[in-house]
Amino acid sequence: MARYVTTVRTQMSPAEAFEYMADLRNFAEWDPGVKKVVQVTGDGGGAGAEFDVTVSGTTLRYRTEVHHPTNELLVVAKSRMLTSTDKVTIVSDHGATLVTYDAELRLNSVLGLADPLLKPAFNRIGDRAAAGLRRVLDGTDATATT
Repeated sequence: MARYVTTVRTQMSPAEAFEYMADLRNFAEWDPGVKKVVQVTGDGGGAGAEFDVTVSGTTLRYRTEVHHPTNELLVVAKSRMLTSTDKVTIVSDHGATLVTYDAELRLNSVLGLADPLLKPAFNRIGDRAAAGLRRVLDGTDATATT
């Protein structure tokens, strides 16, 4: 399993930050690895919303599994080869908002033996996505303080 966690401190309200993060169509604005996002079910973020997210020539169908407005979002994509789980938590912090993005990528079945090989590449991808997230949220890196 490869995992990447980053936290961004922003002046957006928790509700604004959550609404932005819950609508996966916004992924393409901040994650340079995402080429295209198409909503398949629902309209914007919400419980049960589904999105086809295209990365590196592969399209993964993400489904919103947990949607607690203003504080928690969990989206999961499963294919034959891999499972991608993205969790977003949002908390107020002394007049600011902390947005934590926790992404996990796991190879399925016997491919899981190669999971350790994913970590270096996933960290590079995560660093670029974290920089984009700081940009769109007009925020700063708060990872070390959480």
